[in-house]
Amino acid sequence: MTARLPPPSFNPVSTLQGHPLMKSPSVSRKRLLPAIVVAAVAGLTWYGWSKYANLGPGEGFISGNGRIEATEIDISTKTAGRLHDVLVKEGEFVRAGQPLADMDTTTLKAQRDEAVANLNQAKAAVQTAESQASQRRSELESARAQVAARAAERDAARKQFARTQNLAGKGMVSQQALDDARASTDSKQAAVASANAQVAAAQAAIDTAMSQVASSHSSVDAAAATIARIDADIADAVLKAPRDGRVQVRVAQPGEVLAAGGRVLNLLDLSDVYMTFFVPEVAAGRIAMGSQARIVLDAAPGTVIPATVSFVASQAQFTPKTVETASERQKLMFRVRAQIPPDLLKRYIERVKTGMPGVAWLKLDADAQWPATLQVSPALLQAANKE
Repeated sequence: MTARLPPPSFNPVSTLQGHPLMKSPSVSRKRLLPAIVVAAVAGLTWYGWSKYANLGPGEGFISGNGRIEATEIDISTKTAGRLHDVLVKEGEFVRAGQPLADMDTTTLKAQRDEAVANLNQAKAAVQTAESQASQRRSELESARAQVAARAAERDAARKQFARTQNLAGKGMVSQQALDDARASTDSKQAAVASANAQVAAAQAAIDTAMSQVASSHSSVDAAAATIARIDADIADAVLKAPRDGRVQVRVAQPGEVLAAGGRVLNLLDLSDVYMTFFVPEVAAGRIAMGSQARIVLDAAPGTVIPATVSFVASQAQFTPKTVETASERQKLMFRVRAQIPPDLLKRYIERVKTGMPGVAWLKLDADAQWPATLQVSPALLQAANKE
């Protein structure tokens, strides 16, 4: 837009002289004085803006107004419970890993004691199951020995039956003796079968005992896992800062009962600080990621802060997605983010404050040189490029 100066004949006082109030005899000069002053200030302001609005680094540069922002982090509870204490105040700078608040862990400690008792009970059950398994192994060995003994008796009875049968064929023993030998052989054979059944039963008992041992070990593992989970919940009951930052808002107070995920504090990540501003469509297409930028804050107009473009919106703001005329397309504005180097923030992290207004300058022409007014001081430049 081309600035136009007011005509030389423009005079706020003469302009107001034709106003109806000037013609009214009931209006005193005392009441007209503020109106004259306002008109004069407005005229001078418009003239000054028209004359100096286009002053800047010149061609190849563009600027946008914005405020210093930082990534916000909500410090929230992992599980439901009562907030015991908040250890920091609003505006306080905190370091990564620093405790910020803690939850009441009385219930968790009681649950842990119960889990420890269950663990001890499970360990005792393992010992009992292992003892039973050992006893069943002994019974198996005894049953196998019984099988061997009964088998020997059966073999002796068979030999005795064979001799008696031979003698009975010669008429040297009675039929009763032969029947007794046959009955003894059958009895010994049944004893062997019974002993084998006892072996099978002992083996089954061992299998059952080993299953109980495995189940008891599983109970031990489950109880130990429960203790580990509760210990993790107790550790998570102490809310710590995930990174360096500044406490922005204290949401909850000690004694409040919070649900899982309940917010306690809002933290600003001062390692991720940037300024968001808007540029027209004709400039947005010429901005590349990583392009150099300069930030000048209203509170420190003499300090130029180096930055780089970390984000350029893919969609326009302020106007519809589809426009019909070229004049409307010129109103498209795109959001751009200028990121301050983390190394520079790390050096001055305790002095970083968000919400401060300022101007961000971008260099659209790669061959353009930053003017003296936008040159970064060597100290800031060294801090920004520090590895």
